[in-house]
Amino acid sequence: MIFDICILILVIMVWINFLHLYQPANSEEHIIEEATQKSYLRILRSLEENPEIKYTLNISGCLFLRWKEMGRGDLIKRIKNLIERGQIDLTGTAAYHPFLPLIPKEETRRQIKENEEILKKYLGENFKPRGFFIPEMAYSKDVAKIIKKMGYSWIILDEISYSGKIGKADTSKVYQDEASGLDVVLRSRRYSNGYFPDKAGEEGGIEFALTGNDGELYGLRHEDPTGEYEKFLQRKDLKTETVSEFISRAGKDRLKFTPWDCSWESTEKDLKKNKPYILWYNRDNITQIKIWELANLTYRIVQKHREDPNYYWARWHLVRGLASCTFWWASEKNFEHIFGPYAWNPDEIEKRINELVKAVRSLEASTSLGTKIKVENMSLEIKKVVWEKHWKIHEKKIRKK
Repeated sequence: MIFDICILILVIMVWINFLHLYQPANSEEHIIEEATQKSYLRILRSLEENPEIKYTLNISGCLFLRWKEMGRGDLIKRIKNLIERGQIDLTGTAAYHPFLPLIPKEETRRQIKENEEILKKYLGENFKPRGFFIPEMAYSKDVAKIIKKMGYSWIILDEISYSGKIGKADTSKVYQDEASGLDVVLRSRRYSNGYFPDKAGEEGGIEFALTGNDGELYGLRHEDPTGEYEKFLQRKDLKTETVSEFISRAGKDRLKFTPWDCSWESTEKDLKKNKPYILWYNRDNITQIKIWELANLTYRIVQKHREDPNYYWARWHLVRGLASCTFWWASEKNFEHIFGPYAWNPDEIEKRINELVKAVRSLEASTSLGTKIKVENMSLEIKKVVWEKHWKIHEKKIRKK
């Protein structure tokens, strides 16, 4: 008797999951706690309960500081333990999440260095990440060169950086930026713009996926009452890798290219119009233009008065005002496609403008009355523009949602 022997071949799905954990440094404690409870703890718990699962995380230095202030040192200990177990590949970044292509190079270097100091303080004196997350995945050649010079070996960008188009890059390959020499991995826009546990279940047959999202997707932005995320991690055909492991496995093979200036939300239409950073700097958005004028003036004033006895506090306010959120909340874009909010909030804009004004107010001993009044008047003008736009245009849109 001849028996037919059927061999079941299990096709392995390789998932490289990059998650960005960030809350603005001046966020209210209850907002940070909500994100922590609904998303960050869920991510950590999933790793602790599944020792074979590995992620690459970016955790902004300012979030480490806020956790410590809030008495959540337990979170930092759990993160450190997962790093030591090889389940978390933590990247470097800029401490207060500024939009790096549009701020001075000196400020870029300073915030990267401060982030390194924060990580060493909480994770060990010898801790040094290999990879780097540029806030908003906002690439420019100058920023990439600074990152390389400061000792990092790889960055993660959106796939649109490859050719200015979606769907043209092979995200399963490791690339190299010809401008800086950095290794580059590219996140898939298709798999990232959604809830990957659901996408994998719906589509099937996925052999490789490199995704990049805000950590808040897992719980805060996207509710998952049936625990599809936790079920997904139990799949027998699932294999995860960190970005650093993925790059090491690729050996020396690299596809060289020069990335386009872009962010992880850039569209093909934006890039054709030479507006790579339109969510943070739109030449047609008067609100953003005026905020940048105030931010740049404030930066110059603070840097000019480094000997002022209140320079520390001026810097304290300045970095909070320079966060990318300051400009993002004025972009007026709807982010429903990635479970996000409508990016218009006059209260958030005003709060961050106030940080810039307070930076100049703090320099009591060295700034002139004329300088102070100029900054105050600029801030009042912006607030007037913001609230007029809100009541005339946006209030009805928001109320309908």
